[in-house]
Amino acid sequence: MDLAKADEKQLIKSYLNGNHASLQVLIKRHQNRLYSYIFLLVKDKQLADDIFQDTYLKVINTLKQGNYRDEGKFIQWVMRIAHNLIIDHFRKSKKVSFVESQNNEYDVFDTIRLTDPSVEERLVTKQIHSDVNKLLQYLPDEQKEVIMLRCYAGLSFRDIA
Repeated sequence: MDLAKADEKQLIKSYLNGNHASLQVLIKRHQNRLYSYIFLLVKDKQLADDIFQDTYLKVINTLKQGNYRDEGKFIQWVMRIAHNLIIDHFRKSKKVSFVESQNNEYDVFDTIRLTDPSVEERLVTKQIHSDVNKLLQYLPDEQKEVIMLRCYAGLSFRDIA
């Protein structure tokens, strides 16, 4: 079986049959998306690294125990594990923060690329970024989470639901 062309179900089945390369393919397919999501929520590289690693340890353990239920897309399940680990971390540290302040380097508009913007366009964009970030602070945590999943993790609204 060509692992690069295999779908997630085939890769999971192959991993469970002892082919560890299948898991590596799954991880590589989703690592950038997952890591970006984790980092944008925790805003700390070392913590993001730890949660990323813990997420895949949970994935491996769940797969090996035979507890994985193929009820949706693999990445959604993995991101849910990461999300739960992030919540656990914030609960333990009594620190809940889902949206960056304007002084930090990431915001909702980081995913939009402007091609050769004029000075005026850059000023308008900067003001919009600032205004949106201020307004996001007033949203309930659940709505902030939806925006984070949509804008940073690239999930569809159906996947988020």
